Amino acid sequence: MARHSRHAREPVEGEPSVSGTRETATSPPSRPACDRERSPSRRWWVLAVIGLAQLMVVLDATIVNIALPSAQQDLGFSDGNRQWIVTAYALAFGSLLLLGGRMADLVGRKIAFLTGLVGFAVASSIGGAAPSFEVLVFARALQGMFGALLAPAALSLLTTTFTAPQERAKAFGIYGAIAGTGGAVGLLLGGILTQYLNWRWCLYVNLLFALVAFLGGIRLLAAGAPADRRKLDVPGTVLVSAGLFCIVYGFSNAESHPWGSPETWGFLLAGGVLLAAFAWWLKRAAHPLLPLRVVLNRNRGASYLAMFIAGGGMFGVFLFLTYYLQRTLHYSPVTTGLAYIPMVCLMIVTSMTTTNVLVPRFGAKPIVPLGMGIAAAALVWMTSLDLTSRYLTHVLPALLVLGLGLGAIFATVMNLATYGVAARDAGVASAMVSTSQQVGGSIGTALLNTLATSAAMNYLSDRMVTPANVARAQLQSYSTAYWWSAGFFLIGLVVTAVLYPRGAPRTQVVEESAPVRV
Repeated sequence: MARHSRHAREPVEGEPSVSGTRETATSPPSRPACDRERSPSRRWWVLAVIGLAQLMVVLDATIVNIALPSAQQDLGFSDGNRQWIVTAYALAFGSLLLLGGRMADLVGRKIAFLTGLVGFAVASSIGGAAPSFEVLVFARALQGMFGALLAPAALSLLTTTFTAPQERAKAFGIYGAIAGTGGAVGLLLGGILTQYLNWRWCLYVNLLFALVAFLGGIRLLAAGAPADRRKLDVPGTVLVSAGLFCIVYGFSNAESHPWGSPETWGFLLAGGVLLAAFAWWLKRAAHPLLPLRVVLNRNRGASYLAMFIAGGGMFGVFLFLTYYLQRTLHYSPVTTGLAYIPMVCLMIVTSMTTTNVLVPRFGAKPIVPLGMGIAAAALVWMTSLDLTSRYLTHVLPALLVLGLGLGAIFATVMNLATYGVAARDAGVASAMVSTSQQVGGSIGTALLNTLATSAAMNYLSDRMVTPANVARAQLQSYSTAYWWSAGFFLIGLVVTAVLYPRGAPRTQVVEESAPVRV
């Protein structure tokens, strides 16, 4: 397939493709009226709308975990079926993200964003009113499907709205903090709603988020529909969606079944084969679902890998630290959520500092590896937590160090994962960010849960099953998870130190897969 490239300014939402206009020093490209009329203050309102939608999607991954025990008691489903409340969402969300991102590119980001909001709200209302386990699982899958359309549309809107380097750095600092801390916010909000109302409000609360974001989106967002709509890559869509489904299901299944089970390794093997076939197809498709120019850029490729690794480590941390706070230190759900707030605040400050001050001067190469190393150090620190640890002297310092590390990672990675990408590819490039985090989280959670369970069983294998020994076995399982999570981040340190180029990000070369038309 012939490839042509030329230097081009990063397109903005609604602007003609670089393949359809010639840029000259004396005749700058015209901008749509909606962009010319949009004041800087209005762009920040757009960020508020996008951030609210992203927060809804991210916190939904953890807010339902808090509500699960109450939902199980109310609807009467078994422990074996309980995992499907989480798995149904993860399967639909993880397997359809790339399709959702490309749909945003094909039909327009505003339409995709608003459709995703409405669908997510409807699915949440069905789940909140669910009279049975089956209806709740269906609603969670529906949430995941519309979340897969909403999440990449939100990030691509951010990418095409903020194109000036300084504004972009600030916007992605805030957005990265939301994406990185949404899970902790979900724990707090889920605890409050479950404790003072009931589990159904953990789903109904999405209606408020969606309503505010929808009204803001209708008023503030530009249409941004592409002038020339390309055909959807149907074979590529089928291959990657089926492959991601198998990967996410295989690792999710590993949490409750042996790794030697055909339902585990069989799906993982099938997923690997399908994704390999998808990679083969990308080189031959006329209009590939995921153009190779998106992932072969060093900054973007390194960012996708960084998000994959950090997602695996972070999801495991929140899961097992929450268990520790509630089961070992006997915190209530609300107190558990409040315990994460200092980490969230520091992560926001760190995100803003890295994207606004450090990355423009030094680039991602020193920042992201340093963040990985700091996060690994925090997890090693957490391995010292025991039955008598106190929050202020033991838990809080480790959480603050973790917030410092994650703040350096997430905002930087999200910024560079979409930096320099053509406007027509912004949706699928944004989807790759969410796909990397979602698949990394599924793999990390399954692996860490298996390793932690094995550690607890090994501890009790030659000891009497007493309350004291069970408590120590739980500590052993948490410590094992922290050590392995630290290993994830150390791998991320090496990978990002090698892959990220030196120096601050520069204007990118936008590569076109078709000859430039004059």
